[in-house]
Amino acid sequence: MKRILLSLVAIATLSLSSLAQAPEGFNYQAVVRNAGGIILNNQPVGMRLTVQQGSIGGTAVYTETFSSTTNGYGLVNLEIGTGTTADDFSTIDWANGPYFMETAVDFLGGMTWVVMGTSQLMSVPYALHSKTAESIIEPTYTIGLWPELGGYVFRISADGRHGLVVETQDQCNSCSWYVAQDIISSPLNHSIDGELFKDWRMPTKYELNEILFETIIQPGSIGGFVGVGYWCSSEINYGIAGNQNFIDGLQDNFSKDFLSSIRAVRAF
Repeated sequence: MKRILLSLVAIATLSLSSLAQAPEGFNYQAVVRNAGGIILNNQPVGMRLTVQQGSIGGTAVYTETFSSTTNGYGLVNLEIGTGTTADDFSTIDWANGPYFMETAVDFLGGMTWVVMGTSQLMSVPYALHSKTAESIIEPTYTIGLWPELGGYVFRISADGRHGLVVETQDQCNSCSWYVAQDIISSPLNHSIDGELFKDWRMPTKYELNEILFETIIQPGSIGGFVGVGYWCSSEINYGIAGNQNFIDGLQDNFSKDFLSSIRAVRAF
């Protein structure tokens, strides 16, 4: 029986693929040579790929076979996850590795497999895992109190993954616009929830208006607004900035030296 050698070519640079609604897979390329090292070009060849978990020779979690033909350079190009198999490629837990790929070849067409080697799978399958993990670590939110985001979500995107959060207590009740900017920029001047983040900022006049509206339809939901007026980041000129009245709902402009309250917001 003629012995076949297999040269693995591009495992480290395998690429992800998506077949419409089919499970995702990754590309695999190999060069087939005979025992004398001669490349076998334009030759039919059977290949069996087995994914082993834990170590070389470990538990086989996925096995599939291919009937292929080498090209003029002795290359076979396969897409792992699309061969003949009784296993389910999508059930492989790529986070629970390491994983290894055992390659076996049948040149005679009788399913007489000769194992040619086993190599550890590196980045590509774990990229598949990252795509799965991405959907797990990106939760969706709704309008309401979310301490893990630093306070109360008052604006939310259509997909529920992004929005704006306001803190649940004032950072100052009698400070100028300039002092308000300094207070908000320091993480030590925020509520317990807010200390988790360093991206708090002064709200715009439109955001303050949204926050006021939320306090009207959900009284007490965001936390007590002690002050009457609250500074916003909207500036009229060098010495004047906008201010939101939380009693009558009106917006006005005051000298930045005027003493007012502040409530910080952040985006997520």
